[in-house]
Amino acid sequence: MTEKLLGSIEAGGTKFVVAVADFDFNVKEITKFPTTTPEETLANVINFFKQFEVASIGIGSFGPIDVKVESKTYGHVLNTPKADWSGFDFLGTLKVAFDIPMYFTTDVNSSAYGEYTKGSARGANSVVYFTLGTGVGGGALQDGQFISGIAHAEMGHATVIAHPEDSYVGGCPFHSNHCFEGLAAGPTLEGRTGIKGEKLPRDHKVFDFISYYAGQIAFNTFVNMAPEKIVFGGSVLQESDMPTVREYFKQFNNDYVATPDLEELIVRPSIENNGSATIGNFGLALKVLKE
Repeated sequence: MTEKLLGSIEAGGTKFVVAVADFDFNVKEITKFPTTTPEETLANVINFFKQFEVASIGIGSFGPIDVKVESKTYGHVLNTPKADWSGFDFLGTLKVAFDIPMYFTTDVNSSAYGEYTKGSARGANSVVYFTLGTGVGGGALQDGQFISGIAHAEMGHATVIAHPEDSYVGGCPFHSNHCFEGLAAGPTLEGRTGIKGEKLPRDHKVFDFISYYAGQIAFNTFVNMAPEKIVFGGSVLQESDMPTVREYFKQFNNDYVATPDLEELIVRPSIENNGSATIGNFGLALKVLKE
């Protein structure tokens, strides 16, 4: 008898990562390929999953996407700069190929769920996850449920105050240097210095600026939502930056609100190999299967 497996689709603007695992989230096979046209990319996804007996699939996608189940465009990619993807029926295309339960959410929500179920936020009732990479996104969970309203959150575009020494004009085409993404996303490193972020020494002043914005957004998050865990994922910040992030949080708080130990509150992901979203998708696949 063929083993039933859980499926994961981490749909990024640059690449897709697809995987299958058993019901204990042990990965059986994983692969990745470039994000090209919707038709070509989804054909690769479908061909991958056809090799297995998949019981359900969790999908974490780049956005913006429609995650409201009752919406006419549920499962679609909305207006996005990614060529050819605007209006694409992502979930519907998969449903034609596979008549199985699927959970559709944002890639950062998937990462949040991964850390909530198996990572640094395991055991917490509430968690907010930020990813700082090519863009900045955020997702929030309360008692295992994503927090959202008429649409998914766009926490990366929350307003922040510029560091007094940071004269960068900002990298967001909508908010310039007035939002978190415009000042803290990966491309802002090269935008300020002319040097790609991965080639900058970690003691470069620019990482102090990023830590300032992360500490500020963490403070804003705590006074708005008081989560048990605030997780910073992505490649822009590293573990060595966390003490600075926590110190800026303290400065913004100025002893106003009582907090847990900041080393326990503000953390990095603990799932290895940048696998938070994949593990989260397995969890969401199991969740929707049980529902």
